[in-house]
Parts: sequence; structure tokens; C-alpha cells
Amino acid sequence: MSTRPDDPAGQPPELHFDGAIATITLRRPAVANRLELPDLDVLQAQLAEVNARPEVLVLRLRALGRHFCSGFNLGEAGEHIATAAERFEALAAALEGARPVTVAVINGGVYGGATDLALACDFRIGTTAAEMFVPAAQLGLLFYRGGMERFVARLGLPVARRILLAAERLDAAQMLQLGYLDRAVAPDALAQAGADWCARLARMAPLALLGMKRHLDAIARGALDAQALATDIARVNASEDLREGVRAWQEKRAPVFRGR
Repeated sequence: MSTRPDDPAGQPPELHFDGAIATITLRRPAVANRLELPDLDVLQAQLAEVNARPEVLVLRLRALGRHFCSGFNLGEAGEHIATAAERFEALAAALEGARPVTVAVINGGVYGGATDLALACDFRIGTTAAEMFVPAAQLGLLFYRGGMERFVARLGLPVARRILLAAERLDAAQMLQLGYLDRAVAPDALAQAGADWCARLARMAPLALLGMKRHLDAIARGALDAQALATDIARVNASEDLREGVRAWQEKRAPVFRGR
């Protein structure tokens, strides 16, 4: 597949680091930022690189153009669609299990499997022009297990039925009401709102932030490791960061956390 800068199909996802915040940008705006099959491997490698950097506390997922993402390229998958779906499911699981706190910045439409990629993130900020639509039932495609489980666990069975069985097209107000979006802002305010949300998270105490993210995800899956939680709580209780946070609160100043 071409990767020329002037390729009308766009470019593979791009990873950028800025201190405690990493950003992955989807760069195929002319095709609603659909993911080509090689993009799935690129994104997996980028997630591994993010996870390997202990200084990164927040991962932002964003996209160029009018839409966030339209899932993977079904036409390219062809007769190998089952294998492609497995790879996409593995990507969504990796995103959900990412070490940093994840924020999807949804600049417009989010369609097909991309609805699950965004749902796999810890937070979703969209515009008032956002919409979501999963046409799996109309295409004869049975959505993969991990995605169905995530829709039910995070949004509830009645909402999952509306999205997956009835293929209901939801607008931003509905996405916000149903809990898919955490916040909706005007399109021209999205970039700043996303940046502010990520910056706020990046100012949190690393041990507490990442520890709670990890154990909240485990609780949601019904897989809490009580001993691991107790160990992390003891570690945080003995940390320099906790002492610094208490001092800063008492002194009415911003804390300076060091992750230890």
C-alpha cells in the first residue's frame, strides 16, 4: 500500500510524544479514517511503544478530517474477514488494556468497529456534530465477542441492542445521554477540550492514577486481584507522592509528583 505524502487514501497512524502525553493520530481523512489491515499492526506496535515508556500517563487517540474512524476496510479483508476481525478485536483489547489512561477525541462520525475502539478508551470527548452507527447486522456481519462484551458492560444490554441489533444511528446528544460520550463540545472547541482533558489527567499522581485505572478495569471485568490491589494501596500509602499531595493541599499550591 502506498505511503506517499500525497496518497489520497492517506497515511498510517502517527505516534507523537509530548512529556506525559502520547498522541496517536489517524490520518486517512479522505476515507473517513478507516483502518487498512497494515494499520492494525502499526497501531499494535505504537501501543507497545507507549506502554514501554513509564513517563507516559495519558494516551490520546484522535483523527484528521470530518470523521473519527469507520473501522477496518472490509473490502480489503475480502474472504479473510474472519482473520481481520480477530486482529481488530485484538487491537481493541490492547487499547483497553493500555497502561496509560486513554482518551478518544471524536471529531465527527464514528462507525462500525471504530465505535468499539473508542469505547475501549477510558474517556470519550466528542463534538456536537458527532454520530455513531454500527451496520454489522445490515451487512450480515456478527460483531466480535470482545466488542459485544464491552458494549454490554459499559453501556448496558438495552443500549447494546439498539446499537448492534437495530443498527440505530445515534447523534451526539444521544451518545452523551447513553454514556458513550463523557463530554460534547462545539466542533471548533474540540481540540482544546481534548488537550485540556489530557493535561488535567497528566497532572495527577502517577501511582494513584495508573493504579486506579488498572484496578477499575479489572473490577469491570469481574477479575479484581484483591492482593494486587492491596499491594498497590500499600505502595501508594508509603509514597513520596502522597506526602507531597497532602502538603500541597495544605499549602494551597499545585503538587509536584514524581511517581515514587
